[in-house]
Amino acid sequence: MTEMSEPTIRLATPDDAPALLAIYEPYVRQTAITCEYEVPSVEEFAGRIERTLKRYPYLVMELDGRPVGYAYVSPLNSREAYDWSVETSIYLACDVRHGGLGRRLHDALKQCLIEMGITNMCALIAVPHDKDDEYLTHNSQDFHAHMGYRLVGAFDRCAQKFGRWYDMCWMELVLTERTPNQPKPTWFPDLPKPVPFWQVFGCLAVSNRRKKCSVRTLC
Repeated sequence: MTEMSEPTIRLATPDDAPALLAIYEPYVRQTAITCEYEVPSVEEFAGRIERTLKRYPYLVMELDGRPVGYAYVSPLNSREAYDWSVETSIYLACDVRHGGLGRRLHDALKQCLIEMGITNMCALIAVPHDKDDEYLTHNSQDFHAHMGYRLVGAFDRCAQKFGRWYDMCWMELVLTERTPNQPKPTWFPDLPKPVPFWQVFGCLAVSNRRKKCSVRTLC
């Protein structure tokens, strides 16, 4: 990967759907990283962004104004008792992978969740049943391990794509102590604006853009 300018991180909007779908499409068509078979339409993808933002952060990373990655979370389960736990997703454009941007994007997402009062970040990851192949490697599992996740469960050959069976594993990162009568999380749109934790996370400074909330990396 060639030398890059400093990335910026901001909140997504449904208008980002075409650019983010362009990042996601190769994962659908060429990998088993996602178990989705068909590339969603721009309209469907925009709807996913909009639905996520009703409760959770949906972050976009840019280089020189070009979206090169995104990260978001979804409910671990729709039942109310699971409100403290989320399932994470993170995707980078193929030409910027393995350069440390995934950690920056993940850490920004994690800080959002800490501020919300989320306790558990969970990741459901497709992994090869035996050895790596042209569609899937252990890179995602290794990435999450480097982020501090621990393996908590595995499913044997429960997903099929490209005519091959793949395992799935659950990994978990605990963000804070779990206590009896833990206060309910604050949904992301209800956090105070400007969101104060941006100012102390990893030399990040806030400028007001999406009401206008965006984050610019200074370090």
